Amino acid sequence: MRQIIDSRIRLAVVLIIMVFVTGIVGFRFLYDYTWVDALYMTIITVSTVGYGEVQPMGAYGKLFTSFFIISGLFIFGFGLSTITEHILNKNNIGNLKRNKMKKRIDSLNDHIIVCGYGQNGKQAVQKLLDYRKDFVIIDDHEEVFQNLENDRLNYIVGNATEDEVLTLAGVERASTLICALPRDADNLFIVLSARQLKKDLKIISRATEENSYKKLKLAGADNVIMPDRIGGSHMASLVVVPDLVEFLDNLSVSGEQDSINVEQVSFSKICTDGVERSISETDIRKKTGCSVIGYKSPSGTYVVNPEPSQRIERDSKLIMIGRPDQIEHLKKYYSV
Repeated sequence: MRQIIDSRIRLAVVLIIMVFVTGIVGFRFLYDYTWVDALYMTIITVSTVGYGEVQPMGAYGKLFTSFFIISGLFIFGFGLSTITEHILNKNNIGNLKRNKMKKRIDSLNDHIIVCGYGQNGKQAVQKLLDYRKDFVIIDDHEEVFQNLENDRLNYIVGNATEDEVLTLAGVERASTLICALPRDADNLFIVLSARQLKKDLKIISRATEENSYKKLKLAGADNVIMPDRIGGSHMASLVVVPDLVEFLDNLSVSGEQDSINVEQVSFSKICTDGVERSISETDIRKKTGCSVIGYKSPSGTYVVNPEPSQRIERDSKLIMIGRPDQIEHLKKYYSV
């Protein structure tokens, strides 16, 4: 597409130059005008300002001028419209879009940065969209953003391994960074850079090689995901416990509001007054219809199927399960 536009620009420039050359040479040698007069006649003829001739013309001169006016109007009009369209599309519209997006990115806080818009990056972005999370995508291939259906997506064309690009994405204000680049070396470099830019940033990285797992953890990644290992384990589970896996696959944690079955709720949402209570004291089941299937303590340990007497501590979270309508009621009740 860009080659077609560039070729049209070149053609327009060549045609405009040909119009001027033809007019100047024609008026200079056919009517014995001086070079200045020939240039003057060419300009007023092409622009159709209506000034009189430098000197009276004969029949042939009038025919040449008439042909020159008609051809010049078409060629000059085509050239100017092509160049103007190119300038507007490339500069004004592009700059307006970039400036608007930059303002949106600069206004974000506690957002997620997704580095890499390949297969894993797109899957991550889709889940973030499902949960209406604010995020910024970074990818150094501009063409991956050309056919985006959602024009509200925030993205930056650049190399995520550069500190300047991470800063443009607001890494100092972000809550989480997802490294989804295909090369482990690039993900490792991003993890190191991001950890230096913000110490408490939650970093999740993709890894391909087994030996990259420990390196990414040492570099500062909080979680390292290996897609190939997850895929292989999932396929093996379908052989060993197929019904259980299919049931778990049907427990949607993202997507349309009428399909979500699992949700997490933080202490601050459940105990709005800041007072620690037991699960039974909150009466969540009666209020929302959802059941508590997991508890995450402030230290990060998990308790599966916690007892009703389990105390909900500060900075802890409850994992809830229910039908889609119950999950929706839960989210509204606790403003999740």
